Amino acid sequence: MAFASRQSRRAAPESVRRRLRNAGILLALLYLPLAKAAVPPLSEIGSYPAPDDFGSLHFYLVTIDVGNRLWDNFGHTALRVRDDATGADVLFNWGGFDASGGMLRFGLRFFLGDMNYRLFTVPTEQAFAQYREEERTIWEDRINLNSAEKARLYHRLMWNLEPDNLVYAYDYFQDNCTTRLRDYLDEALEGRLSGHFTEMTEITYRQVIRSHYESLSAVAMLLDIGMNSNIDRAMSEWENMFLPLSLRRRLLQIDSDVALDGERLKLLSESRVVDEFPPPLRQWNPFLILVLIPASLSLWLLLTAQKPRYSRFMDASHNPRRSSLSPTGYQVLGVLSLFGSIVSGILGCLMLGSWFWSGHEDLHHNFNLLLFWPTDLFGIAIALRWLFLKSPWTLDRYSAPYINYYLLAHVLGIAAYVIIDFGDLTDQDLSNVMSWLIAPMALVIIVIWLRGFRRAENAIVL
Repeated sequence: MAFASRQSRRAAPESVRRRLRNAGILLALLYLPLAKAAVPPLSEIGSYPAPDDFGSLHFYLVTIDVGNRLWDNFGHTALRVRDDATGADVLFNWGGFDASGGMLRFGLRFFLGDMNYRLFTVPTEQAFAQYREEERTIWEDRINLNSAEKARLYHRLMWNLEPDNLVYAYDYFQDNCTTRLRDYLDEALEGRLSGHFTEMTEITYRQVIRSHYESLSAVAMLLDIGMNSNIDRAMSEWENMFLPLSLRRRLLQIDSDVALDGERLKLLSESRVVDEFPPPLRQWNPFLILVLIPASLSLWLLLTAQKPRYSRFMDASHNPRRSSLSPTGYQVLGVLSLFGSIVSGILGCLMLGSWFWSGHEDLHHNFNLLLFWPTDLFGIAIALRWLFLKSPWTLDRYSAPYINYYLLAHVLGIAAYVIIDFGDLTDQDLSNVMSWLIAPMALVIIVIWLRGFRRAENAIVL
């Protein structure tokens, strides 16, 4: 799953491993060499030792609710495998990842698109205990398969447990812990799932991201700003099943090929809630914070400017004079500009850098680059001057045009952004940025332009 939960790396006890081998299920050790696994068709993977009677082998869909950590907010899916003949009971989990190098290294690898997730197996109760500790609801549903379908799923799992096949190239929408199990079930059912769920939904990937990260609202805002039009297309029912809860909800609609007392069973039955906890709480809207603080400070700076000491219209050099700020006003302007420069500059660097270096195509060609520029980081120096010297920045005839044209370019970028949105010139959803950020950004630029600088004698007037 995208940002799936990382489970314990402890291997199953020796007694469990011995029982699993007796059942023909070979446990995989987590520290074997990494290799990205393609998924060949069943006809090409050969045969594996199989139980004499598949009637004693049972499969269960395990669905874990969303958590409140970055990698938990889409939920999680795993497959429980239980053999009544041997007592073996393990959970197949495709959500393992290596964060041993620290979260900074993990974040960098994720940004670059170099994400290797892997299958690992643990005793079911050990896995459930971890999810209880994380206070995440667990649902379990028995998957009703006939012997032939069980055999196909079993052989796919055996192939996946081979050392060379443990690791796969993770993609949060297309190839995650949930899609792995979805595809394996579809293969076992000979394409019945993919053939059934072909309709289009009205749900976009952006809507899913916004809703699932309401408990980490700052992350939701950054993803909303940082992702491009690729995530604004409506997904099909099949694609929507990359979400654990969506997979479970749709599989509950399917009939199986198994009958009991002459009545055909659903694909999922014997549903139970293993443990239940309240979902993470929705957080405040971070866009609101970005609006209230800059807008309030900007209006205060405009309204509290000191009047010029000379003529209302002209000074001795026959140039119009500007109102200036008090020393406290310049400190406030410095704080405002420092915050804006850092946020805009970092976002611009991430969006531009991802376009060239990230493997995540959902981060490329982002229209928000019209607003957030990497060069805004140079504004930190000017902001610090306002903050500590409490006076405007003096511009001469050489420096004034650069400031003038730079701020003008920002204004034109904002204007182009508005035109693109109102003219429907892009498929990218710009609604949140338009609704929350355009007005305060324009206001901050105007305040900086009008109050932040003064000209030296014989300088070009801003």
